[in-house]
Amino acid sequence: MRVNYTLPEQQAQDSHPAAGPHLLDVSMFWGATGGVRRVLTAKHERLRSMGWRHSIIAPGARGGSLFDCGGVPLPRSGGYRLVVNRGPALRRMEMLAPDLIESADPYALAWASLTAAERLRVPAVAFCHSNLPALAARIAGGAGGAATRLGRGAARLARRYLVNLYRNFDLVMAPSSGLAQCLQTWGVPRVTVQPLGVDCAVFTPCAQDEAWRAQLCRDRGLAADTRLFIYTGRFAPEKNLQLLADAVALLGKGHALVAVGNGPVPPIGPQVLLLPPENDCHQLARMVASCDAYVHAGDQETFGLGVLEAMACGTPVVAARAGGLAELALGAGLLVDRPRAGAWAEAMDASLSGNTAAQRRAALARAQAQDWPRVMLQMTQRYTALLGHHASPTQPARARGLALPSLASHR
Repeated sequence: MRVNYTLPEQQAQDSHPAAGPHLLDVSMFWGATGGVRRVLTAKHERLRSMGWRHSIIAPGARGGSLFDCGGVPLPRSGGYRLVVNRGPALRRMEMLAPDLIESADPYALAWASLTAAERLRVPAVAFCHSNLPALAARIAGGAGGAATRLGRGAARLARRYLVNLYRNFDLVMAPSSGLAQCLQTWGVPRVTVQPLGVDCAVFTPCAQDEAWRAQLCRDRGLAADTRLFIYTGRFAPEKNLQLLADAVALLGKGHALVAVGNGPVPPIGPQVLLLPPENDCHQLARMVASCDAYVHAGDQETFGLGVLEAMACGTPVVAARAGGLAELALGAGLLVDRPRAGAWAEAMDASLSGNTAAQRRAALARAQAQDWPRVMLQMTQRYTALLGHHASPTQPARARGLALPSLASHR
């Protein structure tokens, strides 16, 4: 099943909307290479096939039931736009009159979502895709982050802000147990774990294409037997891409880093191949499946969609032992504890040894357990339960949340 960001096929289909519940997703995260955009467009296609109506409001979203809400370019963000005036988005939400509103960012659009849900008397869901305190600590404290006084102060303010925001939602979903536990510890109520998905019909070992690999090596003047490490996503500071470039340099001739994406901080080095963002999931799967290993050194990931896609392709994974990456790749890839080029070079070299068969089997099994049809069934069950709870005549107009089982039961 093909998933394109632009979803041109929706323009024809939207003249005959589905008759089921109407979910509205709202997010500022609509950059060319952002994982949230890919998640929302995957939901857009699959919800319709399940009989749901689905709309998206985001900066730059256009076509069919995708609506642009404006915004100003956010410097050094990799193409994101910051929504300052929530008025246009709020008016659009009220005009669409959905049965359920889900916010995928914690900024102006989240507050607009709460206002719209209040006025429409419908449930409001938040999906926490980013660790805002960690991001604030890095911005204020630099590379030292929370180890600095400024970083700790910024993280503390960000935590207070998130609690103040998220306590107003009927349900807060987090893509990993670690992030969900953090949110609960900070004081956010009604938190549950909701992993993201991967299309195992597209991201599969069958996507491997030796012809594509050979052509890439010829085009870049590389020997045919060059070992290729691939990264896909934004080129942002928290991704630590230069660490990967330095590790490849330590491995020496015959190794290259293929970095697919864009952003303000691309990796630099003679053994780095920069490729533009790839919006075609089939082509992206071919690239990931045809390289020798997938690498991701990000230390602020809440999930790691690119890692999951590599796991589905049967491509060995080397990831940082931090955040959502550590949780996702535990037992299914090589985890690196230290942000040192030498440690990364050692792990990347080990991923080429051929002794990772057990990890690759575990990775494939984990990816298949998170195939999008399974994940969407779980999501819609949550939405349906929330709609039923909210419609109960014994509940006030803006009843807050459900009595949810423990976090462990959602894995």
